[in-house]
Amino acid sequence: MTQLIAVAKVLEIPPGGMKVVEVESFRIALCHVEGTIYAIEDVCTHDDGPLGEGTLRGGQVECPRHGARFDVKTGKAVRMPAIVPVRTFPVKVENGEIFVEMVSGVEP
Repeated sequence: MTQLIAVAKVLEIPPGGMKVVEVESFRIALCHVEGTIYAIEDVCTHDDGPLGEGTLRGGQVECPRHGARFDVKTGKAVRMPAIVPVRTFPVKVENGEIFVEMVSGVEP
């Protein structure tokens, strides 16, 4: 069963910025790109680095450890050393509130 979980307000994330939130015991990086909020798991698939501490450049987030980059819209790894994509989550924005869609009872 899927559920929408309120995680933040749009005003908390400036355009071009990120905010890390914890949902059901794991971390998600919310990325504000060109007026749209995207949600990716806050773990680099190369070495488990914290993507939310990296740099958001356009629609890509760069891991602060070794420079791997991921497309925040698709999760696709777009620069080495990462080759495995990161998990993305559906996002809904309603009345300035950000909701992330989660699957209940299923580990990410």
